[in-house]
Amino acid sequence: MAVVGGSIAGSAFAGAAARLGAERVVVLERSPGRLEDRGLGICTHNDRFAELVDAGHLAPDTRRHRLTVRSWVTREPAGGGDGPDGRGRLLWAQPFPFHSHHWAVLWQALRERTPDTVEYRLDTTVAAVGGDHGGGWVESADGTRTPYDLVIGADGYRSVVRAAVCPQAVPEYAGYVCWRGSYDSALLAELPGGASVWPEEECITVCYRGGQVVIYRIPGLAPGSTQVNWVFYTPTPDWLRLDGPTAVAAGSLTDGQLDGLRRFARRHLPPYWAGVVALTPRERTLLQPVYDLATPRRTAGRLLIGGDAATIVRPHNTSGAVKALQDAHAFEQAGRRLDDGSWSSLPAEYDRETSAAGLALVDLGRTLGRAQVTEAPDWSTMDEPAMTAWWREQLTGSGGFGGHALGRTD
Repeated sequence: MAVVGGSIAGSAFAGAAARLGAERVVVLERSPGRLEDRGLGICTHNDRFAELVDAGHLAPDTRRHRLTVRSWVTREPAGGGDGPDGRGRLLWAQPFPFHSHHWAVLWQALRERTPDTVEYRLDTTVAAVGGDHGGGWVESADGTRTPYDLVIGADGYRSVVRAAVCPQAVPEYAGYVCWRGSYDSALLAELPGGASVWPEEECITVCYRGGQVVIYRIPGLAPGSTQVNWVFYTPTPDWLRLDGPTAVAAGSLTDGQLDGLRRFARRHLPPYWAGVVALTPRERTLLQPVYDLATPRRTAGRLLIGGDAATIVRPHNTSGAVKALQDAHAFEQAGRRLDDGSWSSLPAEYDRETSAAGLALVDLGRTLGRAQVTEAPDWSTMDEPAMTAWWREQLTGSGGFGGHALGRTD
């Protein structure tokens, strides 16, 4: 069995395949390193985390940071003031039962639970995949084709495997971007009021007309340390040229582009939160255009896709890592239900169990994006009752903020 992509989804699928009894599992990862330098923050709902622990995908002691409240704030109109600490006006203190994670720490925890029989091949570029109901194949960059009984695509939003499974499905640009940044929380001491202005368990969402920034702490790479992590949704910068799914990697922004982000933050955010963004060094700042992707199917013959290769959900859902792990769980559960032990019928069983839930998450992401960014309300008129009603309207019928309950995928 081949797994294309060795990040969170790929590691989870590889572990699931090994537990199902695959004699040989090979993970093909194009990055030359071990991925520990990926510093993005992600969150898991407390209930979803507990479900994944109970299912055996995560260890109970997986390092994480506890969050309890999401404070929605906005900058007051000119002359209105932003409070003594420069935090802005509080719109709503929303209960927020989530854990935050450092991407690399969570990935390492998954790797440690992957059976030793799984073989990881780094610096391996997959040029193409194919196959039929009799088997699959993977073609490397030098043109060599290797046959496999099953090929799993966990290779993200530019998936080579998806191109073979469902070539008509391509990411659709949502019309805005998210900037991302992270750094050691010790740097907060440089701001007026220091770190004390911002409680450890508080997630911040700063709303402005046309976007928002979400800010929270995550575990650092060293046990006991924390980092600041933020996601800043803004209109598309004039200089950005989109010719297919792309991103501007950390460290690649020019001085002018980085200065433009900081000026934008000062113009739209309360002073303290603009300062939090401005502290981020160039090498920890990147830009990702926001995309949607919903595939009508996840399998073709002996090819199968999961994680962001199957569905791209806007970050507003706070469900990306959970979605990847739940896809791997659904794959494992589908395999355990097969009466004849044949791998040939596993892809179709997996497809039936995951497609509907994945499409629902994509739809919810679009709903949240409209409500919070492209068609957001006039924040100056909002208070707690208005915010709770506004939030309830977004989630009506979805049940998917933070990811669906695990029962939806098995």
